[in-house]
Amino acid sequence: QVQLVESGGGLVQPGGSLRLSCAASGRLFSLDAMGWYRQAPGKQRDLVARITIGGSTNYADSVKGRFTISRDNAKNMVYLQMNVLKPEDTAVYYCNAHFSWNDRDYWGQGTQVTVSS
Repeated sequence: QVQLVESGGGLVQPGGSLRLSCAASGRLFSLDAMGWYRQAPGKQRDLVARITIGGSTNYADSVKGRFTISRDNAKNMVYLQMNVLKPEDTAVYYCNAHFSWNDRDYWGQGTQVTVSS
């Protein structure tokens, strides 16, 4: 099976920065994309950023220019550099991995990001 482990969440003041990391392990054949989603209490889980194995990226409009997703294919890791954080960025951030062979998505446990003064 596939396991995703996130790290890097925490409490930060508005305007600050955090860097999230996610490591994928297990059966990773046909892993074709990894990304980050976030979910606030009572809200839908929404895409933050996504990157394919070839390096193509896409971002939610709300984070463009502030967040940067990157990956290390050799290490099966994905990162999210979050700058100029705002209170509305507060959420649980989940690592996601997509596999093309079965068109399945797998999720990490999530890491809390809180932006508050």
